[in-house]
This record gives sequence, structure tokens and C-alpha cells, in this order.
Amino acid sequence: MTNDVERVLITEEQIKEAVQRIAKQLEEDYDGKEVLFVGLLKGSIAFMADIIKAYTKVCSIDFMSVSSYGAGTESSGRVNIVKDLSQPIDGKDIVIIEDIIDSGNTLSFIKAYFAAKNANSVKICTLLNKPDRRVVDIDVDYIGYDIPDEFVIGYGLDYNEHYRNLPYVGVLKRSVYS
Repeated sequence: MTNDVERVLITEEQIKEAVQRIAKQLEEDYDGKEVLFVGLLKGSIAFMADIIKAYTKVCSIDFMSVSSYGAGTESSGRVNIVKDLSQPIDGKDIVIIEDIIDSGNTLSFIKAYFAAKNANSVKICTLLNKPDRRVVDIDVDYIGYDIPDEFVIGYGLDYNEHYRNLPYVGVLKRSVYS
């Protein structure tokens, strides 16, 4: 599996540092409030698990599964809800936890969807941000790292459901997917 990695982009230690930094900022921003962390499956699972372990205040969690990629490496631009939240969000402060923000289509859709369900507030938290790939204007409130436009895997990120279990973020060799 590691033979398919061109290079490590973000180390395990750098991920831990980003998680601690973001969790601390979330605690300051949501002091006195109960936040609902919503993880977007499947990619966010490693990042969300680490964020909620580092977050020392009262919170709750839920998950959504949305699809815009299929088995490819490019977003289709069409977002489908595969699994919705298991609880009402009316009046709640929500932080969407995402592994990576690329085009912004998915997060723009989810943010509008939550607003329509009367969430009190909706913020976006991502480990990785690819601003060069953005096709919609979306505010990202908490960012671990801005990264270049390369196909990355590991720490929850996959290619065709593989590589999620790598403890770092690496660049996938082009020969693997082209």
C-alpha cells in the first residue's frame, strides 16, 4: 500500500498539531454552547474521531453520507444524500467535519440544507483545503492545512475505498489512478 504513495504531504505529527489547534479554537468559539459535530462519511471519520477526543467541552455527534465522486477522482458536481442525520437540528449550532474541501459543491449544498432545516449556526471544519480547486464561494471556518491540487490519500481519504487507514496524508502516484 505504501508503495503507491509518491510522497508524504502531511505527517502524523502535523495532523496531531492541527487537531489540537482546531479543537482549542472550537472550544473558545463554542464556550457555553453545546455544539453538534456532523461528520461527512466516510472520509471524515479519522479526523472527527481525533477532534472529538481533543474537544473537552459538552458536544454531540451525528453523521451524514453524501456522494458526489463515485469511483472517480473528480467530483460530478451533483450531491446525493445517501444517509441523513438521525436527529433534528432545529436551533442547533453545527460544525460540519470534513476531511477535504475541493470544489466546495458538497459543503455548499450541505450548508444550505442545514440552514433550510433551521440550524442556529453552521460552520465548516476541514483538515485539508484545496483553494485552487474551488468552484463555489464557501467560507471555511476551521482549516488544518491548505494543500496544492494533488490527489491525496490517507487519514480517512481514499481512492476507490483504499488507503483510508494510512496514518498520514500522502500524494497518490498518478500511475495508480490513470
